[in-house]
Amino acid sequence: MPGLLRASDLAGGRRRRRTAVAEERPEPTGRPERPDDDGEPRRPARKRRRAETGERDQERERKAEEPVDPEARARDICLRLLTGAAKTRRQLADALRKREIPDEVAEGVLARFEEVGLIDDAAFAAAWVEFRHTNRGLSRRALAQELRTKGVAGDLVEQAVAQVEPEDETDAARALVERKLRTTRGLERDTRIRRLVGMLARRGYSEGLAFRVVRETIEAEGGDGPDGPW
Repeated sequence: MPGLLRASDLAGGRRRRRTAVAEERPEPTGRPERPDDDGEPRRPARKRRRAETGERDQERERKAEEPVDPEARARDICLRLLTGAAKTRRQLADALRKREIPDEVAEGVLARFEEVGLIDDAAFAAAWVEFRHTNRGLSRRALAQELRTKGVAGDLVEQAVAQVEPEDETDAARALVERKLRTTRGLERDTRIRRLVGMLARRGYSEGLAFRVVRETIEAEGGDGPDGPW
């Protein structure tokens, strides 16, 4: 019939239209990213290398910014360390020695910092004791050991730990036991004692104080357990 198209013409027309559409689509450029095992696209190798060398680059930049003069370098190192948190004289001296600052230069800079109050081992020790005893419940013995490790002189250590009264130490030990006590319920009495006393020992409490506080705390709880009261 006139005006009608043959099926072959229609199919050819469809093929021609599909071919035209395909020709209009842009060809993909480059290789697709290969996903990692977790499904995330793999970072290009160049970015991985940059991430791996980032810290080394920062270290080189920091060294490049440091003054060449040893005394100026020593001051710069100390100020950088003190910006983050207070430090003892010994800690700063160790840092300067590690950075190969001459001993005589380091001593002069540290002495000057002490004169202006930037280094104060007594204030450091007092603040350390207050924070660690209040927040961690450490005993005077543990606090003294920590301060000695940081290079605080013996007389300053004694002054700092003296602010913790025996009653304060006992109260701190009892608070530690009370927080831990509920996790030991249902255990045998000897196991409870061993765990609680061991916890106090790790914080520097003497064996006598630890046993006394543990016994009093469990008795206050009621002394109930698989083995009965004390």
